[in-house]
Amino acid sequence: MELSNYGKLLSTQELLEAQAHVWNHIFNFINSMSLKCAVQLNIPDIIHKHGKPIKLSELVNALLPMNHPTKSQSIYRLMRILVHSKFFIKVKINDEEGYWLTPASHLLLRDEPSSMAPFLLAMLEPVMTDPLHCLSEWFQSEHEATFSMAHGMTFWEYAKQEPKLNHFFNEAMASDARLVSGIIVKDCKQVFYGINSLVDVAGGTGTVAKAIATAFPGINCTVLDLPHVVAGLEGSEINLTYVGGNMFESIPPADAVLLKWALECWNDEECVKILKKCKEAIPDKEKGGKVIIIDMVVDETNVDDKAIETQLFFDIMLMIYITGRERTEKEWAKLFIDAGFTTYKITPALGLRSVIEVFP
Repeated sequence: MELSNYGKLLSTQELLEAQAHVWNHIFNFINSMSLKCAVQLNIPDIIHKHGKPIKLSELVNALLPMNHPTKSQSIYRLMRILVHSKFFIKVKINDEEGYWLTPASHLLLRDEPSSMAPFLLAMLEPVMTDPLHCLSEWFQSEHEATFSMAHGMTFWEYAKQEPKLNHFFNEAMASDARLVSGIIVKDCKQVFYGINSLVDVAGGTGTVAKAIATAFPGINCTVLDLPHVVAGLEGSEINLTYVGGNMFESIPPADAVLLKWALECWNDEECVKILKKCKEAIPDKEKGGKVIIIDMVVDETNVDDKAIETQLFFDIMLMIYITGRERTEKEWAKLFIDAGFTTYKITPALGLRSVIEVFP
């Protein structure tokens, strides 16, 4: 086969590395689907309940009650790629191959309060992956999001009528809220100093607000969400209440307004509207008023290539499913200025996400 002029300029090694790079991206879906398979088979839970590293033969017996020799070899091959992906550790047990959990697979345990298993299962449902096949067509259409083009309705409309997806999505948000709330009340205490009241906007069932109310009894916390979301909910703490409403219309007054993973779901114009409502709800900066945002700040200069890639994955995900986006610091700053705020402070305390304090 004859090479193009450009191909002739590459060394053999460069050409083969380029080929491997393309292959890697072509087959990258295998990583996701192998992980989905492991969660559906309860492999992390089986190993965890075993209480120690498990032999391959023991894992096979737990997964395949009826002996299927070819499937036994396939379990080994599945575990091999998951070990390579750092979801399991390979160990030797009496000259037999065995496996143990990593921090990543601990986050996939069913009974783990901060389990990411619901999020994984939700994102890899066919209804969520089908729109990806329409991406090129979407760019040449007038649809706002690829999801609505593929399914004839918005993501939010679909989730309302599909109990399985709605359940996975709600569980995913709740488990993430448990993880985040545990960190912010422990490592970001200074953010809440001087605050007597706080409104958690789009706070769902109040997981984050409950954690703040418990950790800081002097803060009166209110959860604001759509009426059907908070219907029947009552605060177990005396300093926690629920209010049904719409953040685009009004937000209850408080010293601080909390927005966790909320603004990324909306376009710039919608975010400015939300932030203006937040500004109306809080006092001046001199009186302690501020908006607390928990969201990603994309930094393409970050030396951690995996962190950047994951943030960019989230950005494309938001582009496909809804009309939101992940933002750089410059893009965040423009939103704050357009909404009438004067200053802000970013604290990168949550891995891929940051705590952003915005002052009027």
